[in-house]
Amino acid sequence: MAPVPRYCYPTQSDQEDDETRNNEEEAETESEKAFQSRSEDNNNNMVKVRVRGQDLLLPLQLSLNNPNLHSNTSFFSMRSTLTLFRSLSLSLSTLRQPSPPLLPRPRRFPRFSVTVDPAVHDAAEEPLPDTDTYRFDRSSAATAEAESKRLRGPEVDVVELSEVPDEWRRARVAWLCKELPAHKAGTLVRILNAQRKWLKQEDATYILMHCLRIRENETAFRVYKWMMQRNWYRFDFALATKLADYMGKERKFSKCREVFDDIVNQGRVPSESTFHILVVAYLSAPVQGCLDEACSIYNRMIQLGGYQPRLSLHNSLFKALVSKPGTMSKNYLKQAEFIYHQLVTTGLDVHKDIYGGLIWLHSYQDSIDKERIAELREEMHRAGIEKGREVLVSILRAHAREGEVEEAEKTWCKLLKFENDPPSLAFVYKMEVYSKIGMHLKSLDIFREMQSKLGKTSVTAYNKIIEILCKAQESEIAESIMEDFVKSGLKPLMPSYVYLLNMYFNLELHDKLEETFSQCLEKCRPNCTIYTIYLNSLVKVGHIDKAADIFNQMNRDVSIGVNARSCNIILSAYLSLGNHLKAEKIYDFMCLKKYEIDSLSMEKIDYILSLKRKIVKKPTSLKLSKEQREILIGLLLGGLQIDSDDQRKKHIIRFDLDGNSKGHYVLKSHIYRQFYEWLHPTYKPSDDYDSDNIPDKFCTIASSHFGFYADQFWSKGQPTIPKLVHRWLSPCVLAHWYMYGGHRNSLGDILLKIKGSLEGVENIVKKFKAMSIDCKVKRKGRVFWIGILGSNSAWFWKLVEPYIIEDKYFSVTGDEMMEEEDSMKTEDINFNSDSGE
Repeated sequence: MAPVPRYCYPTQSDQEDDETRNNEEEAETESEKAFQSRSEDNNNNMVKVRVRGQDLLLPLQLSLNNPNLHSNTSFFSMRSTLTLFRSLSLSLSTLRQPSPPLLPRPRRFPRFSVTVDPAVHDAAEEPLPDTDTYRFDRSSAATAEAESKRLRGPEVDVVELSEVPDEWRRARVAWLCKELPAHKAGTLVRILNAQRKWLKQEDATYILMHCLRIRENETAFRVYKWMMQRNWYRFDFALATKLADYMGKERKFSKCREVFDDIVNQGRVPSESTFHILVVAYLSAPVQGCLDEACSIYNRMIQLGGYQPRLSLHNSLFKALVSKPGTMSKNYLKQAEFIYHQLVTTGLDVHKDIYGGLIWLHSYQDSIDKERIAELREEMHRAGIEKGREVLVSILRAHAREGEVEEAEKTWCKLLKFENDPPSLAFVYKMEVYSKIGMHLKSLDIFREMQSKLGKTSVTAYNKIIEILCKAQESEIAESIMEDFVKSGLKPLMPSYVYLLNMYFNLELHDKLEETFSQCLEKCRPNCTIYTIYLNSLVKVGHIDKAADIFNQMNRDVSIGVNARSCNIILSAYLSLGNHLKAEKIYDFMCLKKYEIDSLSMEKIDYILSLKRKIVKKPTSLKLSKEQREILIGLLLGGLQIDSDDQRKKHIIRFDLDGNSKGHYVLKSHIYRQFYEWLHPTYKPSDDYDSDNIPDKFCTIASSHFGFYADQFWSKGQPTIPKLVHRWLSPCVLAHWYMYGGHRNSLGDILLKIKGSLEGVENIVKKFKAMSIDCKVKRKGRVFWIGILGSNSAWFWKLVEPYIIEDKYFSVTGDEMMEEEDSMKTEDINFNSDSGE
């Protein structure tokens, strides 16, 4: 066998610039000719597309010419489109001069990109003027993603195949290099296990690096995880760095983080490239919580690694911090100041949007730091940076929150010089600053001026002027503007209805309040705040029976719920009426939920209970109710996480809900109320909570009561399926599993997601079979998707519907998720009759 020369594996950026191989040239030329001939045949139906700087004509109906496509799903059309673009990429790659690489490798297709007109792209992505997000300049320095391609980690020393002493070993290593990328995770592990008697670290390292070179990064990661479980494994810093960098460049941030943690656990400091690439991977992921992780890795890069991040990384992270609405971004002020401090201390150029973004963040704080804003403005002046519209609006916002009319007027004049028609938010802040000094009619004049100048009115402006007028108790004007607001069709209307109801309650116009409450029920979905104001009004006028009905309705409806304020209102009503029996029930309920009781009511209830009980009932320990246990099992099946201490004696349940999902928005208020007494004190700062201010992430206190669920569902820190899970699949459990980790498409098909073992999924399938529900199972790694299709989904829905919260939000979630899962590399799982199906 001829000796194989040693080679150094290039980085992924080098691979993207590699020359195409000679043995691909003929196939690419044939693909180009075939594409040209098809283009001539379809010259009448063409669309012009720009690909890699080349203007090409694509046939519009290419994927529709095959009659077989009409009788199947969109999978085949999607597959045809992919084949077309692969042919396109091959034809374009012939424009470059090929040169043979050092080692043979499987044929790969170059990446393609379709460019869009920059003007159209900018117009589509530019935020609306009424939004409160900071618009970061796109023309700022090079992106961190481009910088990551220029960063290189340590080189990996790989043994040559010619240096392997035995020919049979060389042949097997070569066979594994060819065979492993073609198999899925389960088969790949079985193949490697069959070779464990002779396969050593040098052989596995060669296979892993070969997979990285041919861009089979998932296969390389699985080989790496298999290596770590062998007793001969020795940690290789260069190899782990190379793998982490490749996974991060593919935006596989979870796998990149896993290798990153392996490096840290070995007592080593990851390389600069790994830190940089992992931060970029987190920033590019649209997953909730990734921004916090990116900030954490960025801080560790400086504090643990002692590295100086590139300018592009500073700018990219800062841009991500200010890309959210101000009420959310204001929590990242310390991180933004830390980035600014690093820019200044390392002597890097501070972009104008860094100054503007910091002022923008300071203007949203509950306590405005005027001195810091003045310092930033002075530094902008010394740097020769002019204040743009965003900066002036931020300064105006800060003056409005402080009630500084003169300074606000000066900023307003500067804004008028900058542009004739200021944004609507500027008018809103000007209205606010005059309302702070009691000039609510002046605020109304500004509102009318905004309508005449801009020709339209934003939701923020409507809500602000109604709030100002309601606080000033200008009921007639507020009602008139509210009518215009409703007729405009803009939403949300809820804040304005809250202002009106509070105004009517303070003016003791209870008939008006009830009328407005009825209108609110028709126009929007009321929440706990709206019902609590109405409940207080009924108690105020002495309609205790109707108030009791409203309270019971709130308690039954999980989308509304009750809070400490509503419980105190009805408790005081029963005490004043002398209905001690119902007052005791409300008191017991409040003790169970750990709601704070008003001091006056507490004195009365203590006296009443002292007459009947020797000791006032005060719960000393918590205990999960039956409903809480069923909800918890359903959420755990859907992916809920439990954290345990080192001794596994106390456990914390972490509720993580998607803030962008309407279903999860309703579900989180239901979970928050059900487990309120178990929540950590930091997540219940106020008893007067509502769905709008409940965080998307919250957790319970550390308790031993969750030990059973930790042992059954999170054994050894990993999600598992209990062996007795089939005994616990009640309708309530299934409903919460579906609401937390399931989907339903427009056809009614239901998809349930679960992580665990194949045996656990088989037990669930058997239970469904016993319930006359047939299902199909697909697998991707440790994630299983249980599909309940056709008439089976109707029976499943009938079973769980009584426990579903807000059917209109959970019934249909669209087909996008189902199509996304169909496009994944999944493995069909069939349980035969022997297994009980």
